Amino acid sequence: MTTYDVTVPLRWSDQDAYRHVNHAKVVTLLEDARAALLFDAAVEAGVSAFEAGLLVAKVAVAYRRPIPWHPRGVRARMWCEQVRAASFTVGYELLLPSHSGDGASDSPDDGDWDAAKPAVVADTQLVPYDLAAERPRRLTAQERSFLDRYTVA
Repeated sequence: MTTYDVTVPLRWSDQDAYRHVNHAKVVTLLEDARAALLFDAAVEAGVSAFEAGLLVAKVAVAYRRPIPWHPRGVRARMWCEQVRAASFTVGYELLLPSHSGDGASDSPDDGDWDAAKPAVVADTQLVPYDLAAERPRRLTAQERSFLDRYTVA
C-alpha cells in the first residue's frame, strides 16, 4: 500500500486542560492533512478538480493514546478506500515522534515516527460536490487516477 505522509504542526492552543490535543483540534489536524493530500499533492499531480468542491459526509475517529504538544507536530499517514463513482474514503493514522527529546535537533521529515502505535486512527468519507449546481457530482477519471495511487485493495 502506498501512503501519503505529511507532517502537521501542532499549535500550543491545540492543547486542553489535560495537556493533550483536544478532540475538536484532532479533527482539524485531520483536515489539515487531508488538504495537503487532496489540494496540494493533487494540484502538483495536475489534478485541480478537488478544489472545486468536496463535502465531508462522515468522520470516524478512534483514539489510541493522547497526543501531547510536541515541536515536531504529528505525522499523518493517509490512504484511500472505497473509491466509488461519487464518494471515497480517506483513512488516517496520526503518528507521534518516536522519542521524547526536546525536538531542537529533530528534522520533521527524518522518518522517526512511531508507526507501531498510532495515536489516532480515523477515516473521512468525502463526496465531490458541484458548488455552482449545489449537488454531488461524480469523480472525474483524473481524480480517480490520483486516488488510485493511494488506494488499498
